[in-house]
Amino acid sequence: MIETEEKRERVVLFAVSTRPDDDTEASLDELAELCDTAGADAAGRLVQNLETASPATYLGKGKVEELKALVLASGADGVVCDDELTPAQLRNLEDALEVKVMDRTMVILDIFAAHAVTSEGKIQVELAQLRYRAIRLSGFRDYLSRQGGGIGTRGPGEKKLEVDRRRIHERIGQLKSELREVERHREVTRRQRKKDYALSAAIVGYTNAGKSTLLNTLTGAGVLAENKLFATLDPTTRSLRLPGGQNVLLTDTVGFIRKLPHNLVEAFRSTLEEAKYSDIIIHVADVTNPRVELEMQVVYETLRDLGIGDRPVITVFNKTDRPGAPMVIKDLRADYTVRLSAKTGEGVPELLDILAMIIRDRRVYLEERYDYREAGTVGRIRKYGQMLSEEYRDDGIYVKAYVPAELFGEFLAHGLGNDSRGKEEN
Repeated sequence: MIETEEKRERVVLFAVSTRPDDDTEASLDELAELCDTAGADAAGRLVQNLETASPATYLGKGKVEELKALVLASGADGVVCDDELTPAQLRNLEDALEVKVMDRTMVILDIFAAHAVTSEGKIQVELAQLRYRAIRLSGFRDYLSRQGGGIGTRGPGEKKLEVDRRRIHERIGQLKSELREVERHREVTRRQRKKDYALSAAIVGYTNAGKSTLLNTLTGAGVLAENKLFATLDPTTRSLRLPGGQNVLLTDTVGFIRKLPHNLVEAFRSTLEEAKYSDIIIHVADVTNPRVELEMQVVYETLRDLGIGDRPVITVFNKTDRPGAPMVIKDLRADYTVRLSAKTGEGVPELLDILAMIIRDRRVYLEERYDYREAGTVGRIRKYGQMLSEEYRDDGIYVKAYVPAELFGEFLAHGLGNDSRGKEEN
């Protein structure tokens, strides 16, 4: 039996370095990982030092010739730029190199398209792809025009460019309408959570830091977790019951990355805003990645762009079970830090303790006595709060609990009175 494998493309990576400290090589390393995830192997790379990229061909004329020679020598099928190319740059490079020219955004969009599973994810990816194409249609030539038909027409009719542009914008309108429906449904879900006084935590982090693995370890969610960039795109929410009895909703969000395309940020805004509406941010960082500090910076910049700056942040230094994991690493921007391995579970109890402490600090201590006819109130305390003790005596039900501040007055009003009302537990 002969087994055949799909032939992987070979591509040459190229970039412009505008500053000595811009870490271009590390960015190309990441681009190589992106290409690998998309199904292509890096056959070589080329970097040119310039104050600014050429508006016509991105690279200088001599470097374009050098890139063409490298493509021929390596037998590459195409080239990939580490930045987003303009329509003119894309067209001119294709003319000069005579091979397929792609940029970082194209590769990321390909990965997203391959990994989108839910209808929402597919809508978001298609919307980002169409917005990207709509901008680049203007780079095509007049050969896209066609002759008009019918009596009395003169010269070219409606250009194919205009037809394509109109169709793309019509489809964008349809997708935006569908996405608004999804967003409305998500808003209803958020309001229901608020009504249920459910606290939530968003798991954020650089792509491939181990967010999905952590969610699986904590809740048994069964989310796909692979050692690939953007292995999962669709947000997953699961309930986690902490050792003290509190419940918290955990949401796994799409991974962040350097130079995340603007169209993707816009298309996935409703998904990313799960972090914006959460009560706690769990920031997962891969301690074994030599670029971990830069990756953490990218995460904080993305959170800032989304308007998230007033939530308690727990930074989880993940993958500590791997050989060579550094013993000391800090995140001065986080409120809490914990070292753990999402794969083995080591350090997870400490994370759960931190979550329980944050949730408890957001609640009010209640010590109250209730008539047996108020068993329903006691049930609500049990449902929405953290029940510390519940004792049934002849004169009523004695309760000690942490409850949401919004419900403290209601629970107090239904009580029979207690000398310890509203005092903190010793």
